[in-house]
Amino acid sequence: MKTLATLEPLTARLLEIQRITSAASVLSWDQETYMPPKGGEARAEQIATLQGLAHERLVSPDLERELTQWIDPATGLIIETPGDAWDEPSRSLLREVWRDFSRAKKLPSAFVKRLSRECSLAQQIWAEARRKSDFGMFLPCLRTVVALKREEAGYLGYTASPYDALLDFYEPGSTAAALKPLFDQLKARLVPLLTRVMASSVKIDDSVLFKSYDTARQLEFGRLVLTAMGYDFARGRLDLSAHPFTTSFHPTDVRVTTRVYEKELPVCLFSCIHEGGHALYDQGLDPRHYGTPLGEPLSLGIHESQSRLWENCVGRSRPFWRFFYPLLQQTFPEQLGGVELEQFYAAINRAKPSLIRVEADELTYNLHIMLRFEIEQDLIEGRVQVEDLPVLWNQKMQDYLGIAPETDADGVLQDVHWSLGSFGYFPTYTLGNLYAVQFYDQARLEIPDLDAQIEAGQLIGLRRWLEQNIHRWGRMFTPDHLVQRVTGKRLSPEPFLAYLERKYGELYKL
Repeated sequence: MKTLATLEPLTARLLEIQRITSAASVLSWDQETYMPPKGGEARAEQIATLQGLAHERLVSPDLERELTQWIDPATGLIIETPGDAWDEPSRSLLREVWRDFSRAKKLPSAFVKRLSRECSLAQQIWAEARRKSDFGMFLPCLRTVVALKREEAGYLGYTASPYDALLDFYEPGSTAAALKPLFDQLKARLVPLLTRVMASSVKIDDSVLFKSYDTARQLEFGRLVLTAMGYDFARGRLDLSAHPFTTSFHPTDVRVTTRVYEKELPVCLFSCIHEGGHALYDQGLDPRHYGTPLGEPLSLGIHESQSRLWENCVGRSRPFWRFFYPLLQQTFPEQLGGVELEQFYAAINRAKPSLIRVEADELTYNLHIMLRFEIEQDLIEGRVQVEDLPVLWNQKMQDYLGIAPETDADGVLQDVHWSLGSFGYFPTYTLGNLYAVQFYDQARLEIPDLDAQIEAGQLIGLRRWLEQNIHRWGRMFTPDHLVQRVTGKRLSPEPFLAYLERKYGELYKL
């Protein structure tokens, strides 16, 4: 039987490509954290050069020769005979490398460089436009990026929608047509639940979360929780950015960012937990497979499941706060000393329509995603134009959540994704929510005392379970295969909806 050792010449080439990509990622991380304001244009060229070089290496004749020894280029099928088969890791690696190669081969290197350059510049303009709440400043850049993403979809090819070609990059095998009934199912249960919550006689006061909280102490508490989760600061760091994110250069170097507001305690706290979930996934990948698909996260939906599991299933639970709330009270005695645990628990789980996606409660969060999914699909398919976005955004916010932003910063400019060209990314957030609850339900079945462990501040048992069942496998399995392997069932919205109905039914006495 053939093993990974047979593929060493191929994996050596992949490792070189990954090192180039990681170097570009370092520059991107610096761009969003410490780069001086006037470094943007030069940085865009640096990143574009590295991304272009990585793309050229991936589609090079040398790598193609290595790959097509084992893959039939006409069919994409692995070449093997009954007496000379591949083991499962090798089959998975070949399948995923062929997927990456085939996709990259369709994109001209000059286009890849141009797209990288324009997105790097657009991100910098977006950050300034968001600060000034001026969509007009960002409009020319976004118009360029949207045109390039439409062009990219054309290169890649598609059957039903150009949007599918972009979505497939983030969630392999997913399509807009498959997502729509899933979103419809969620909307059919979430909207009536939200209506019942808003009509409830229970009125939760969350004003305690919006007192004055020292920002340095907020950051220190975030570090404390990250450490308890198992995030290894010897292999990572915590910094500030306009939009919280996690970036990984290697399992030994995985960095998270947060943002902190003096009078909004949940922002720093929950973004630390959320990004920590992402970071644990990246730190949990097998470093022996670095540079190959077996050392990479499976999909954005699976990645998001890890952040949402930690942020919501754990970080907004009673067991978690039975341990951490006394520590938070010690950190902020003046603000929280006289506030009971149940009052704090209710405050951090209060459901109310809000303007900002990353600060939305679990009940309304997916409505924010549906809005973005519909808008970006319409953009890529040409049904709406970029200049229409502020009005369209506000209309959909009013329709879905009953509120509309008064500024571009709180509306169409709030997310970094479109400046980065990440069209097709947003639906993975909802998929992540569904995966998260299904995985967490399984973890509780397999670790019967999990609630007790969390209540004692022992979070490592859960981290190890996630590492063993999800993180260490990289892209060995498809998303569908992984969720069935871990939970014994296909992905379903039912566990997520049951979780929300149970939680909010109890909070609001429905």
